[in-house]
Amino acid sequence: MYISNQKEFEAPQATATLQIKCRGASVTMRVRKLKPAQNLFREGDDARHVYEVTSGVLRLIKVLEDGRRQVIAFGYPGDIVGFPQDGCHYTECDALSSTEVIAHSIRDLECGERNPELHQRLVNAALKEISAMQDRFMMLGRKSAVEKVASFIFALMERSGKPLGAYTHFEFPMVRADIADFLGMTTETVSRTVTSLRKQKMIALRNANSVVVLNEDALYDLANPA
Repeated sequence: MYISNQKEFEAPQATATLQIKCRGASVTMRVRKLKPAQNLFREGDDARHVYEVTSGVLRLIKVLEDGRRQVIAFGYPGDIVGFPQDGCHYTECDALSSTEVIAHSIRDLECGERNPELHQRLVNAALKEISAMQDRFMMLGRKSAVEKVASFIFALMERSGKPLGAYTHFEFPMVRADIADFLGMTTETVSRTVTSLRKQKMIALRNANSVVVLNEDALYDLANPA
């Protein structure tokens, strides 16, 4: 059963097309732009495309029949999302910020004759997704609360961090509830753990969503216990 907090599904519009040459053949790819909170696809939709994130951040969630949800992943620039299961999307995907994606035909994943380079890139992305899911299962099953949050912050720092003097700064595009649902924790535990990391001077908060990493080595060691 699909459950959404949106009254009406608003499909993203194709705002432009890209024409590229591959071995003499012209391949058209659609560029789509999404507003914050706009869905890219819904659970159970036919999977005709996979989507390469070029800007912004996506959230992939699975909603249970009782209304509870699990955040499966976040899609950052360079990520490819929407790999199918039995021909359908098995999660819901929406935008956490203004986001732009390139829609690749699912045929380019299934067959490499038309565009071998793109086919190989999509296959590599699918394998990367499997590896990331395995890492996440290990994190959920074996790491403590503080190790989970440290791992999450360190990963976001690596993906979107920017220099701020001698430190590294990044923004949380998601709310604490999203982080909790991704890490298998409560929102209160996430907030307490972030406060603990701040008191240990591993991070500083400029505001609720703006993080400065003060001690990368200590954060890494905490995220990766021996």
